[in-house]
Amino acid sequence: MRGTGDLQGEDRALHVLNRLAFGPKPGDLEHVRSIGYERYIQEQLHPESIPLAPALSERLARMPTLRMTPVELFVEFMLPIRRAAKGDKQAKREARRRARLVLEQAAEARLVRALESPRQLEEVLTAFWFNHFNVFAAKGPCLVWTGSFEQEAIRPHVLGRFRTLLGATARHPAMLFYLDNWLNTAPGSPGARGRFDGINENYAREIMELHTLGVNGGYTQQDVVALAHILTGWGLAPLGRLARLNRMRRADFFRLGRERALARARQEILANGTGFHFDPRRHDFSPKIFLGRRIEGAGAAEVEHALDILASHPATARHLSFELARYFVADQPPPAMVSAMAERYLASGGDIRAVMLTMLERPEFFARPYARNKFRTPYEYVIAAVRATGVRVTNFRPMAGMMRMLGMPLYGCQTPNGYAQTEQAWLNPDAMMMRLSFATALGTGHLPLERPEFEEVADQEAGGGGAMQMRGAGRLFARNHARQTGFVEKRAKRDAPMTPPDAPRLMATLGNAFSAETSRAIASAPERLRAALVLGSPEMMMR
Repeated sequence: MRGTGDLQGEDRALHVLNRLAFGPKPGDLEHVRSIGYERYIQEQLHPESIPLAPALSERLARMPTLRMTPVELFVEFMLPIRRAAKGDKQAKREARRRARLVLEQAAEARLVRALESPRQLEEVLTAFWFNHFNVFAAKGPCLVWTGSFEQEAIRPHVLGRFRTLLGATARHPAMLFYLDNWLNTAPGSPGARGRFDGINENYAREIMELHTLGVNGGYTQQDVVALAHILTGWGLAPLGRLARLNRMRRADFFRLGRERALARARQEILANGTGFHFDPRRHDFSPKIFLGRRIEGAGAAEVEHALDILASHPATARHLSFELARYFVADQPPPAMVSAMAERYLASGGDIRAVMLTMLERPEFFARPYARNKFRTPYEYVIAAVRATGVRVTNFRPMAGMMRMLGMPLYGCQTPNGYAQTEQAWLNPDAMMMRLSFATALGTGHLPLERPEFEEVADQEAGGGGAMQMRGAGRLFARNHARQTGFVEKRAKRDAPMTPPDAPRLMATLGNAFSAETSRAIASAPERLRAALVLGSPEMMMR
């Protein structure tokens, strides 16, 4: 039975590493103990004060697509796909392969930062806010824009003001394409023609239901319609024109007498590297009533006014505070904590850092009933397990592959509500067996994280028999330990592509925070198998 009271001493150090970081890596606990958990919290709330290791900065610098604008990404990687659409199949396949490399580079950057960056809260919040403002990478040009969306619209604002974050996502082409607002056009407007033929409510609905007010935020269908009209013309630069220009021969320009005009249009599109464009020809300039307020027809200024209203709304304060508390504290967070966070949100003008500090200063945050009560999502588990080993990853495909097998591919959530962040969504027998298979491969040195070649390491031998639920997991862990040991032993006898982690050092990295049953099961196993059992333990599944 979980104890009552507050966490004390070193338990607090481990707790902040499990909540403000993706779990401890070697040396992290010692660092937090030496400076104190209070100073660690302050450092994490001000990531700009924490220097990045030169090696990490150099790795990121070798990823050129991270520094490309959305328009540059479109021109470099999407236009070749369009050019090859009517060409030979090999050219089209090669163009798609090049475009997929942009997303792979974004995923590698996300994972290397999550593993190595000392600015762990920044990484945790980047994942949190990306999930909150989710876009699906497999939808059209989002393939090359998703990494830019995270890099430009999410990452710089994770501890800033929510209004700034909201505005950045609202202007990014990945969001505008994913939720179809680039098509949103006032009926009967001068620009209403072709595919731009009417109102599209998708973004208006999701920005209220998911991004700001919440499903019970007090808005009506009339508010959805009003916001959709406010958002008409709020979309993308005419990137399709670049594709048409790209297909035209120079002789065609002279024949059509439009060379100079088309060249100027191309230059203008490229100069606006953001890819965002407001088209007044497709906007509804009539007055609107939105959430009880009258908004006069003023073009793009209407959108900014609406975003101001949404960001400062009490329902938004409650919704965001609940989401943050659910992620950082409990699947069912304490109502008093959520209320205090919402009050701080409103008083601070939506300052995310201030809201986080209020949460961390609440007595509930260090209350023992809320320690180790959050079941790790597949993303969190894979990163936490690899971090704990201290391995320097150069091949990220096994990690990404396991996330995909567990139902949480990076940038792969199709629906705008993002991945669920609760135990109910991820705890099931099949998933637990796959996690144990991953722990086995990692703990015995058979996960090729230190070499570029990807080898499939999931073993079907681990797929049969038994469920491993976290309720009573300690007993089940011990009972099934012998069978798992048999599988691990087969794996351990093969040549390992990397040095297996040392089990005692691994347990110390994780704070030796294991139950008596788990500790006995690990101690009774052959030495070469213990690290795998540590990484597959019930305690490792929780944060």
